[in-house]
Amino acid sequence: MATATRVSLEEYLNTSYEPDCDYVDGVLEERNVGKSRHSETQGLIIGLLLALRRQLGFRVKPEQRVQVSPTRVRVADVCLVPREDRDEVTQRPPLLWVEVLSPDDRMSRVQARLQDCLRMGVETIWIIDPYSNTAWTLKPEGLTQAEDGVLRCADPALEVKLSDVLPEE
Repeated sequence: MATATRVSLEEYLNTSYEPDCDYVDGVLEERNVGKSRHSETQGLIIGLLLALRRQLGFRVKPEQRVQVSPTRVRVADVCLVPREDRDEVTQRPPLLWVEVLSPDDRMSRVQARLQDCLRMGVETIWIIDPYSNTAWTLKPEGLTQAEDGVLRCADPALEVKLSDVLPEE
Protein backbone atom coordinates (compact mmCIF):
# COMPACT_ATOMS: atom_id res chain seq x y z
CA MET A 1 0.00 0.00 0.00
CA ALA A 2 1.39 3.36 -1.01
CA THR A 3 1.57 6.44 1.20
CA ALA A 4 -1.76 8.24 1.60
CA THR A 5 -2.38 10.98 -0.93
CA ARG A 6 -4.60 13.90 0.14
CA VAL A 7 -6.81 15.62 -2.43
CA SER A 8 -10.03 17.61 -2.41
CA LEU A 9 -13.31 15.93 -3.27
CA GLU A 10 -13.58 18.13 -6.37
CA GLU A 11 -10.12 17.08 -7.56
CA TYR A 12 -10.93 13.40 -6.96
CA LEU A 13 -14.23 13.64 -8.86
CA ASN A 14 -12.49 15.32 -11.80
CA THR A 15 -9.54 12.92 -12.00
CA SER A 16 -9.24 9.42 -13.43
CA TYR A 17 -7.11 6.93 -11.53
CA GLU A 18 -5.86 3.63 -12.89
CA PRO A 19 -7.06 1.56 -11.19
CA ASP A 20 -9.74 3.73 -9.61
CA CYS A 21 -9.49 4.28 -5.88
CA ASP A 22 -11.78 5.14 -2.99
CA TYR A 23 -11.91 8.64 -1.55
CA VAL A 24 -12.14 8.69 2.25
CA ASP A 25 -12.19 11.99 4.11
CA GLY A 26 -9.67 13.65 1.78
CA VAL A 27 -7.41 10.61 1.36
CA LEU A 28 -7.12 8.34 -1.66
CA GLU A 29 -7.32 4.64 -0.73
CA GLU A 30 -6.06 2.07 -3.18
CA ARG A 31 -8.28 -0.92 -3.88
CA ASN A 32 -7.08 -4.49 -4.37
CA VAL A 33 -7.93 -5.42 -7.96
CA GLY A 34 -6.47 -7.20 -10.94
CA LYS A 35 -6.02 -10.78 -9.77
CA SER A 36 -7.39 -13.47 -12.06
CA ARG A 37 -10.13 -15.07 -9.90
CA HIS A 38 -11.36 -11.64 -8.78
CA SER A 39 -11.50 -10.43 -12.37
CA GLU A 40 -13.22 -13.52 -13.71
CA THR A 41 -15.79 -13.54 -10.90
CA GLN A 42 -16.55 -9.88 -11.50
CA GLY A 43 -16.97 -10.56 -15.23
CA LEU A 44 -19.33 -13.50 -14.63
CA ILE A 45 -21.47 -11.40 -12.28
CA ILE A 46 -21.63 -8.55 -14.78
CA GLY A 47 -22.62 -10.90 -17.61
CA LEU A 48 -25.34 -12.58 -15.57
CA LEU A 49 -26.80 -9.26 -14.37
CA LEU A 50 -26.62 -7.65 -17.82
CA ALA A 51 -28.84 -10.45 -19.13
CA LEU A 52 -31.52 -9.50 -16.56
CA ARG A 53 -31.28 -5.70 -16.65
CA ARG A 54 -34.17 -4.89 -18.98
CA GLN A 55 -36.51 -7.47 -17.52
CA LEU A 56 -35.96 -6.27 -13.95
CA GLY A 57 -35.47 -2.55 -14.67
CA PHE A 58 -31.98 -1.72 -13.46
CA ARG A 59 -28.58 -0.62 -14.78
CA VAL A 60 -25.45 -2.68 -14.17
CA LYS A 61 -22.48 -0.51 -13.20
CA PRO A 62 -19.04 -2.13 -12.86
CA GLU A 63 -16.33 -0.12 -11.08
CA GLN A 64 -18.86 2.62 -10.32
CA ARG A 65 -18.03 5.56 -8.06
CA VAL A 66 -20.69 5.93 -5.38
CA GLN A 67 -20.73 8.95 -3.09
CA VAL A 68 -21.66 7.24 0.16
CA SER A 69 -21.39 10.42 2.27
CA PRO A 70 -20.38 14.06 1.78
CA THR A 71 -16.71 13.17 2.34
CA ARG A 72 -16.52 9.60 1.02
CA VAL A 73 -16.71 7.97 -2.39
CA ARG A 74 -16.42 4.21 -2.67
CA VAL A 75 -15.94 2.26 -5.90
CA ALA A 76 -18.24 -0.75 -6.21
CA ASP A 77 -16.93 -3.84 -7.96
CA VAL A 78 -20.46 -4.06 -9.38
CA CYS A 79 -23.64 -2.27 -8.39
CA LEU A 80 -27.18 -2.09 -9.64
CA VAL A 81 -28.97 1.23 -9.84
CA PRO A 82 -32.49 2.08 -11.02
CA ARG A 83 -32.86 2.40 -14.79
CA GLU A 84 -33.52 6.16 -14.50
CA ASP A 85 -30.28 6.78 -12.57
CA ARG A 86 -27.87 8.43 -15.01
CA ASP A 87 -25.51 10.11 -12.52
CA GLU A 88 -21.85 9.96 -13.45
CA VAL A 89 -21.13 9.45 -9.75
CA THR A 90 -23.98 7.58 -8.10
CA GLN A 91 -25.58 9.73 -5.41
CA ARG A 92 -28.45 7.47 -4.27
CA PRO A 93 -28.09 4.06 -2.61
CA PRO A 94 -27.60 1.32 -5.21
CA LEU A 95 -30.23 -1.42 -5.24
CA LEU A 96 -27.44 -3.99 -4.86
CA TRP A 97 -23.73 -3.67 -4.12
CA VAL A 98 -21.41 -6.55 -5.06
CA GLU A 99 -18.03 -6.81 -3.35
CA VAL A 100 -15.64 -9.41 -4.77
CA LEU A 101 -12.85 -10.18 -2.33
CA SER A 102 -9.19 -10.31 -3.31
CA PRO A 103 -6.54 -12.34 -1.51
CA ASP A 104 -4.86 -9.09 -0.40
CA ASP A 105 -8.01 -7.61 1.21
CA ARG A 106 -7.82 -6.80 4.90
CA MET A 107 -11.07 -7.49 6.72
CA SER A 108 -10.97 -4.16 8.60
CA ARG A 109 -10.86 -2.22 5.31
CA VAL A 110 -13.60 -4.35 3.74
CA GLN A 111 -15.79 -3.83 6.82
CA ALA A 112 -15.24 -0.05 6.69
CA ARG A 113 -16.24 0.04 2.99
CA LEU A 114 -19.36 -2.01 3.60
CA GLN A 115 -20.39 -0.04 6.68
CA ASP A 116 -20.23 3.11 4.54
CA CYS A 117 -22.62 1.42 2.09
CA LEU A 118 -25.05 0.42 4.83
CA ARG A 119 -24.98 3.93 6.35
CA MET A 120 -25.77 5.33 2.90
CA GLY A 121 -28.86 3.12 2.72
CA VAL A 122 -27.77 0.18 0.55
CA GLU A 123 -30.20 -2.62 1.45
CA THR A 124 -28.34 -5.62 0.01
CA ILE A 125 -24.62 -6.30 -0.35
CA TRP A 126 -23.25 -9.51 -1.79
CA ILE A 127 -19.75 -10.40 -0.63
CA ILE A 128 -18.15 -13.06 -2.78
CA ASP A 129 -14.84 -14.76 -2.03
CA PRO A 130 -13.75 -16.52 -5.23
CA TYR A 131 -10.70 -17.94 -3.45
CA SER A 132 -12.70 -19.94 -0.90
CA ASN A 133 -15.83 -20.31 -3.09
CA THR A 134 -18.01 -18.76 -0.38
CA ALA A 135 -20.38 -15.84 -0.27
CA TRP A 136 -22.45 -13.81 2.16
CA THR A 137 -25.31 -11.36 2.03
CA LEU A 138 -25.02 -8.28 4.21
CA LYS A 139 -28.19 -6.36 5.06
CA PRO A 140 -28.82 -3.72 7.70
CA GLU A 141 -30.02 -6.48 10.04
CA GLY A 142 -26.85 -8.54 9.69
CA LEU A 143 -24.61 -10.89 7.74
CA THR A 144 -25.68 -14.33 6.52
CA GLN A 145 -23.62 -16.89 4.66
CA ALA A 146 -25.07 -18.26 1.42
CA GLU A 147 -24.93 -21.80 2.78
CA ASP A 148 -27.41 -23.08 0.17
CA GLY A 149 -25.20 -21.63 -2.58
CA VAL A 150 -27.71 -18.96 -3.61
CA LEU A 151 -27.32 -15.17 -3.35
CA ARG A 152 -30.60 -13.30 -2.99
CA CYS A 153 -31.81 -9.74 -3.36
CA ALA A 154 -35.40 -8.63 -2.65
CA ASP A 155 -35.49 -5.49 -4.81
CA PRO A 156 -34.87 -6.22 -7.60
CA ALA A 157 -35.99 -9.81 -7.07
CA LEU A 158 -32.85 -11.82 -7.81
CA GLU A 159 -31.60 -15.28 -7.02
CA VAL A 160 -28.14 -16.11 -8.31
CA LYS A 161 -26.37 -19.42 -7.86
CA LEU A 162 -22.91 -18.91 -6.49
CA SER A 163 -21.66 -21.63 -8.86
CA ASP A 164 -22.78 -19.45 -11.83
CA VAL A 165 -20.47 -16.58 -10.82
CA LEU A 166 -17.37 -18.48 -9.71
CA PRO A 167 -14.54 -19.34 -12.12
CA GLU A 168 -14.21 -22.96 -13.12
CA GLU A 169 -11.46 -24.78 -11.34
